[in-house]
Amino acid sequence: MTKIKICGLKTLDDVDKVNRYLPEYVGFVFANTRRFVTDKQADEMKKRLDRRISAVGVFVDEPIEHVISLCKNGIIDCVQLHGDEPEEYIKKVKKETDTTVIKATKVQNVQQVTERMSDAADFMLFDTYKKGELGGTGVRFPLDVLLKSLDELKHSGRNVKPFFLAGGLDASNVREVLGQLGCYCVDVSTGVETDGIKDEDKIRKFIEQVRMED
Repeated sequence: MTKIKICGLKTLDDVDKVNRYLPEYVGFVFANTRRFVTDKQADEMKKRLDRRISAVGVFVDEPIEHVISLCKNGIIDCVQLHGDEPEEYIKKVKKETDTTVIKATKVQNVQQVTERMSDAADFMLFDTYKKGELGGTGVRFPLDVLLKSLDELKHSGRNVKPFFLAGGLDASNVREVLGQLGCYCVDVSTGVETDGIKDEDKIRKFIEQVRMED
């Protein structure tokens, strides 16, 4: 069954909301966006988070020492990289912490997707491209571009990693998207918010829709 990640948690109230519905992952954003959290905030949320949920730290070209520290201190369980981190960066994080690494890329065209595939990461994450935006745009990208990219990778003999799918997902469209493109995990942030705040009813509906797929 497709797994679920609710990204961009900022408060203990957000944690309480997800604890009631148990997505497999949540995201704490350490990059400079409106969903930014400090190490202290993330630590407090992690302590409140149900142990069955994995906390993903989201970074953009973060000093590697900070990422490793958050892993070793148990504040995050997985690392998600949205910048230009090279393969050596990913390998070092994995060697130093034995932590799952997700490498994100924005879907623009087939060549860009195939060139940005990481061999060192455990998972890829595909999101909508919007200039100057890390993610969380609430906008979908054309699925046919990703489908063509994955086909090209398979035909070239390259390993296609399991992936997280983000970009404009919500309860009204997630089943349709999954019907076109199977993935390891669906990743949502804006789609479960109202006026920039995590909405428990939207979280519940989104999770129900994904878990109805089978």
